[in-house]
This record gives sequence, C-alpha cells and structure tokens, in this order.
Amino acid sequence: MLEALRAFLDEVAAPARPRPLEASDYRLAAVALLVHLASIDGEFDAGERALLQKLVEMRFGLDHAAARALIEAAAESEREAVDLYRFTQVLKRRLDEEGRRVVIGMLWEMAYADGEVHEFEENVIWRVAELLGVSTRDRVALRQAAKDADKPVPPGPWGG
Repeated sequence: MLEALRAFLDEVAAPARPRPLEASDYRLAAVALLVHLASIDGEFDAGERALLQKLVEMRFGLDHAAARALIEAAAESEREAVDLYRFTQVLKRRLDEEGRRVVIGMLWEMAYADGEVHEFEENVIWRVAELLGVSTRDRVALRQAAKDADKPVPPGPWGG
C-alpha cells in the first residue's frame, strides 16, 4: 500500500517534459495500443498475432518469452481500459518526439498486417497520433512508409 502511494506521488511529481525512453511502462502502453488496433476490426488473426510478436521482440529487444508476457499483460490492460487516453498519456510522458513517432509507425505496420487498413484502424491511429502530438505530416509519412515496407521490422530506438 505504501509502495503504491509512493509510486503515485512520484508520478504526480514527475517533470512535464518528455524524457528519453527508459521505463518499462511505456512498452506496456505501446503494446496495449497495438493489441487494441489489431482487434478493432473484429478479427485478430494468426498473421496479425505473428506480426505483433515480431514487432514487440524487435522494437523492444525482447526474447520470445518476454515479448509474449508483455503482449499478454498489455492485452489484459487493454481489456480493462476505458479509452486510449490512459495509454497515450503514459507514452507522451515517457517518450520523446522520435519515440512517439516510432509508436505511430508501429501502429501503421500493425494496421497493414492483413494487407489493408480498415477505417476503424485508420481512425484509431489518427486519434492516437493527435493525443501523442504527432503531426499530420508525420502520421501520413509513417503510413506511406508502412504501406511501402516489405515487412522487415527494424529495431526501435530503445532496443534490439
């Protein structure tokens, strides 16, 4: 109980400026958004699951088991969430501008996993980008890059 109160007070007292990637909670938030996006169209097929696993392993530098555990924790967190704000605020506090763009790029990669972007997926990415402060120009450029990609997933700036 005391530890939870201390963590809450630390979070409230945290500086408002974005910090470089450092804490594990941003990974949970990013993966929860990926899980949300993957299931928003009513289908979360094997191809999407495989890409999610690959994205998490490569972008965060995790082995298969650690990535699987993070995905399961993120899926649980996503089921409990009322909205996207919970996740985007963690990302906005923890990631610098480049890190937030990387998250949007990952979302676009996930959206193109089945070969096409569903309108619900596009809407979620637009809303997340707005909440993260990623410009329309960057969002569109990241979409085009994901669309044109041959699906090799390069490591993100925080791992791999």
